[in-house]
Amino acid sequence: MAFSLHAVFIVSVLICTLLNPAQGDTSTGSFIHSRAAYYPDSDEKGSETAGRCGYGSFGATINYGDVAAASDLYRDGVGCGACYQVRCSNSKYCSDEGVTVVITDQGSSDHTDFIMSKKAFRKMAQNPYAASDLLSQGIVDIEYKRVSCSYPKNNITIKIDESSDYPYYLAFVIWYQQGQKDITAVQLCETINFNCKLLDRSYGSVFTTTSPPSGPLSLRMLLSGEDGDEKWVVPVNSIPENWKKGDIYDSGVQVEE
Repeated sequence: MAFSLHAVFIVSVLICTLLNPAQGDTSTGSFIHSRAAYYPDSDEKGSETAGRCGYGSFGATINYGDVAAASDLYRDGVGCGACYQVRCSNSKYCSDEGVTVVITDQGSSDHTDFIMSKKAFRKMAQNPYAASDLLSQGIVDIEYKRVSCSYPKNNITIKIDESSDYPYYLAFVIWYQQGQKDITAVQLCETINFNCKLLDRSYGSVFTTTSPPSGPLSLRMLLSGEDGDEKWVVPVNSIPENWKKGDIYDSGVQVEE
């Protein structure tokens, strides 16, 4: 897939430690006890469907395929893209580290909080033999907590959704957001007079607007933490005037808190 590069955004967030979500966690919260299952027909992907986060086929490859559907943690789409450290509870089979998964879909199975890809489910085990035993159980007791996402090789990325219809209807999905905050609001702004309008969250990470302004466009994304802290990611440059569905734009910035 061809990538369209876009100019730089300015981010109004403080910079902190950069960690790969699969290598460690930056959460100080307690683990929560729950249950997890896996998609039986998934190998490197988390779902047989496109997924309720709007990621499409991209949702099968983010975080190297260590992904999951969530039930209550989906939070009407606000939870899409959040990272969680998940480890199973049986010391006979399970490692202490477990696996870090990214939420890409919505789903539940017999009081589970996660339905994981097979790849992620196996990673909770101590070794390949233990992984086979875990898979045979189907649903296992787990504990989990939220951790920071990290994409050291990627900036926040905007993909124009295939449902878009230039110039009448604009829909896009947001990828590769680091940290532990949620994107709770997105504004679309004219770059000439900087008039902004609040966008609708269609579902998951897909934001939409009818009759988008003409000309180059900027975004403002509100990042909200569980502690009530909120910060805006503020742009200075624009999405090109002649945007079209399928285009992918590199924002040039990343958040790290």
